[in-house]
Amino acid sequence: QVQLVDSGGGSVQAGGSLRLSCAASGDTIRNYCMAWSRQAPGKEREGVAAIGSDGTTSYADSVKGRFTISKDNAKNTLYLQMNSLKPEDTAMYYCAAVPRYYYCSYSRSGYNYWGQGTQVTVSS
Repeated sequence: QVQLVDSGGGSVQAGGSLRLSCAASGDTIRNYCMAWSRQAPGKEREGVAAIGSDGTTSYADSVKGRFTISKDNAKNTLYLQMNSLKPEDTAMYYCAAVPRYYYCSYSRSGYNYWGQGTQVTVSS
């Protein structure tokens, strides 16, 4: 199994940028569909972006063109580059993983493994 540790969150003004990282250990991320989800206070968790073992990516419409998901297999790390941040992007962000033979999309809700979360706060 894989262990995930999220980092990189913080407080920024609208229009700013942040890069989240998710360091994996225990197994190689090549074996997984990797994703980022977020949960704002009082709202359900929602998928943001996903990347398959083959590098195929998908994004929620709300972040398309502003966020980029990527991974470095050599460093066993997942990233989320977030640009042009908006106040509505404020949430706790979580990385997640599911074995690569499962359906991989930002819209997927079930994952086997989760990071502990990193807070992103965007002020107007």
